[in-house]
Amino acid sequence: MLTIVLIDDDPISTFITEKLISRNVKEPCQFYKYLSAKAALKEIYSIKPNYLFLDLNMPEMTGWDFLDNFNSEQTEAQIYILSSSVDERDISKASRYSVVKDYLSKPLIKKNIKSIFN
Repeated sequence: MLTIVLIDDDPISTFITEKLISRNVKEPCQFYKYLSAKAALKEIYSIKPNYLFLDLNMPEMTGWDFLDNFNSEQTEAQIYILSSSVDERDISKASRYSVVKDYLSKPLIKKNIKSIFN
């Protein structure tokens, strides 16, 4: 079973991402959804996710703050930034984090799901 963590302060975006992944991935998936990056960071190492989808613009702790505090040696999660920002500075900054596999625009599309999970 695949374990997937979704970190986004927008519950509608999280709902859409979960449905799209569930419908387009053959393996059974278990989802952990967080409205707060701070809360996710506290539990992420015990969850041991295969995949993590991270929004950038959130209150309290941004996606950037999450990445700065994330210890990649404690989990093998593949991290994808899933953001509504198309700012080239964000895309460039994301590429400087070795743990970030890709920067994707919301909403997640079928083509991206296929490339991530195949």
